[in-house]
Amino acid sequence: MESARFGPLNPGVRMFLPWLCGAGLAAGQQVDLWDLPPMRYSETEPTDAVAALARGLERGEIQAEGATGLEKLRFVLKVLNVPESSQTLVFSKTSKQISRIHPGNPRALYFSEEAYVGYVPGGAIEVIAQDPVLGPVFYLVEAGGPTGLVFDRDTSDCFSCHGTTRTENVPGMLIRSVFPDRDGRPLLSLGSVTVTHETPIEERWGGYYVTGSSDHPHFGNSFFEEGGPTEPSSEDVDDLSERIDVAKYPRGTSDIVALAVLEHQVNLHNLMTAARVRYGRARYLSQAIDPSSNPDEGQAGRIADTMASKIVDALLFRNEADLGDGIEGDDAFQRDYGARFPRTESGESLADFKLYRRLFKNRCSCMIYSQAFRGMPATVSERTLARLRGALSDGDDSIAPHLSGSEKQRIREILDETFPDWKEKG
Repeated sequence: MESARFGPLNPGVRMFLPWLCGAGLAAGQQVDLWDLPPMRYSETEPTDAVAALARGLERGEIQAEGATGLEKLRFVLKVLNVPESSQTLVFSKTSKQISRIHPGNPRALYFSEEAYVGYVPGGAIEVIAQDPVLGPVFYLVEAGGPTGLVFDRDTSDCFSCHGTTRTENVPGMLIRSVFPDRDGRPLLSLGSVTVTHETPIEERWGGYYVTGSSDHPHFGNSFFEEGGPTEPSSEDVDDLSERIDVAKYPRGTSDIVALAVLEHQVNLHNLMTAARVRYGRARYLSQAIDPSSNPDEGQAGRIADTMASKIVDALLFRNEADLGDGIEGDDAFQRDYGARFPRTESGESLADFKLYRRLFKNRCSCMIYSQAFRGMPATVSERTLARLRGALSDGDDSIAPHLSGSEKQRIREILDETFPDWKEKG
């Protein structure tokens, strides 16, 4: 789809908008679901943290920091409250800046429950920020302009990868495991895997550097050839200094635990965005056809039920891949991650890691505290919480048969103290 540059709709933010209506659409051309009403994703002005940063810089309320690309990256991470310890490094040429990415100059990824940041030394900063109305919003951040940073919102190019079946057919994120050659080119003839917490460790991390250790072999830190072997490796790597110039990055790690958390979180984010887009569209159509009807008794309600079931399964790590005797990573990430989420008076948290057989001690995702979870449509949220309560009840093992009674009890107690929406109203 052709795109044109408009802007700025937000001070300091330029936009790439696809032609959505009138003569701009060729006969038979499809409009993406998220660009239809009521969302109108591409036409709607975002209010996420990056848009707020652009406004603050434009008005002089915030001053950009740093002269080098690395310094500007650290400034963006600080403003967005994204921990540097979440760094993972991907050397496969599988992103917008492929001309700059290779095994000696990998792309760094950082994340929080509200934002994702990518950075290639010598290139631009990529940000996906969670918007309260639109869900994930995509930006390219470059040095320049009167404020020191230029923000471009992308509503077209990114979605050739970030708006497909791999992302639930909505704007979203994806983590892929590929078979890279020594230049970082993915050998797609050998296949690829979209990774979630269900993916066996033996199929993960192709194209990534991985620091830390794993009981299971994996594809991280490895290169492949057409027609050559495609077996996972048991090599553990703690120091990347012989492979890359670590001074180009905030840290010298590509942490195995951060990777595992990222893969789980991305899947949940996409499911929650899909619930928002699909339910919103079905409700809009129902009310347009019959304003007196209750949309939740028709297609919109069925979508809410389906998405609630998928979200609860993901929240509770159903079908999580077995970690075997465990993974070990950087203490800094585990410490920073744990500090982001609430604890009970006794010190229990959903962010407590186990890293043996499973990722977390208490298998209810910290994404329940995220803006994406809070921003789901009311009906989807209500039905998700109702199903979650059922899953964690002592009398029902059908929804979460993998959870023991004691683990269910711990999770209920944590939610009772830390999650205000947990207790039923009325």
